[in-house]
Amino acid sequence: MTSTSIGGHVLRPYEPTYDPLVNTTPGQGTGYAPTYWVSSAGSPPADDGPIRGDTDADVVVIGSGSTGMSTAFYLAREHGIIATVLDAAQTAWGCSSRSGGQGQNANGRLTRAQWIERWGLDVAKRLDAEVRTGFENFKQLTKEIECEAYDGGHLYMAHRPKKLDYLREMTRLRNEVFGYKTRMLTPEEVREQHCDEREHLGAMFEEEGVGIHPLKFTFGLIRKARELGVKVHPASPVQGWKTVNGVHHLQTPGGIVRAKRVVVCTGGYTGQTLNPMLKNKILPILSNSVVTRPLTDAEMAACNFKSKTFMTDTRTLRFYYRLLEGNRLQLGSRSSITGADAEDPVHLKLLTDAIARKFPPLAGIQIDHSWWGWVDVSHDMMPRITRPNPKETVWHALGYGGNGVSSSTWAGKRIAERVAGKDAGREVFNLPIYNSPLEYPNVWNMVRSEAFAPFRRFGQFFLYKWYWLRDEKI
Repeated sequence: MTSTSIGGHVLRPYEPTYDPLVNTTPGQGTGYAPTYWVSSAGSPPADDGPIRGDTDADVVVIGSGSTGMSTAFYLAREHGIIATVLDAAQTAWGCSSRSGGQGQNANGRLTRAQWIERWGLDVAKRLDAEVRTGFENFKQLTKEIECEAYDGGHLYMAHRPKKLDYLREMTRLRNEVFGYKTRMLTPEEVREQHCDEREHLGAMFEEEGVGIHPLKFTFGLIRKARELGVKVHPASPVQGWKTVNGVHHLQTPGGIVRAKRVVVCTGGYTGQTLNPMLKNKILPILSNSVVTRPLTDAEMAACNFKSKTFMTDTRTLRFYYRLLEGNRLQLGSRSSITGADAEDPVHLKLLTDAIARKFPPLAGIQIDHSWWGWVDVSHDMMPRITRPNPKETVWHALGYGGNGVSSSTWAGKRIAERVAGKDAGREVFNLPIYNSPLEYPNVWNMVRSEAFAPFRRFGQFFLYKWYWLRDEKI
């Protein structure tokens, strides 16, 4: 899938070292990352070209990924509000064209046990009901949009013996407290039913999990939204933002968009200068992925692939992997600390070494696609779908922490309700993901966030070293 221009605007080359903590915005009309999804999604859906001249809008949505497009779709379909969507680069240029495509029944990075520890059992149960409803909504969308959806559940693979007890306790909690039918599988059962992954020592299988082609999925959302009248403008980065008499003036290269309401859906690509209320509120973290050449019949047999159920392992810096359509293996994990270091071959080696450990018959296999993308991580590992300042007509849905494939579409539906004024007095919006800001929880952490923000990647470096020791040695 290649293109040289958007509405007459000449595309800029892909920027492999782009870093949202360094660059103000992605380059105007920047090319897609060289992902497998981009190579196999077909031509992007029609759009409305870059902004040309000053214009007015009721609602502007910034970001045309799955959050932004589901927000615009639900605003139009359920509330009769036609939004204008702006994207700095191309449609679905960020997470939606780079993610792992694993749609889980999850929200943020915290487990259900951690929900209980943090907020108590009642809140955890209500949050579980909300997340489960969102997952079912996502699952229905995957039936409406051709996106190579595979409804095969999720395997959580114990990479060390001590993680087996952890998975057993997770299984017990999910079943006894939340009413799931999760179960533990032995290595033999995993091999017989799914694949011969050699590193794991047992796995937790949860039935709720749908793997998708994320770019085909988001392209489908774009088509759905545009059929309802939504305008989508790529190559239109917001380079300036001021509010005059309650009207937001969003400066783009092609003109000013004046909007009564604004929704920010930029995920890990949220620049530091976009809006003061979002500065230093999330930490963008890189995740790398590779996709192999198609496996031969002999390789398929050697790895005993029986399903396309997606897998993650129990490392803190987890690996995620699965068999794709066309019998290619996809595998990804966390990687570089900064965009400037993203091209270092050591990060690719981390993934190819993992393939060799987990699937020895594939050691040294040709990698056809290698890429990386930014993940939006909040201070407490949970997203926020909220209006951070009640005096401002600005909303945002951010902080998925790598679990946005399924939860982003439900976030879009909920943020649309909030923008339409349908959230007042509703109990669901008292959940912590809806009623608390993207702030650090105490004074010391606030200081750490603001005053020490320029140095936080030094902390991330040492934290990654600690995670590695804990995952592999301790």
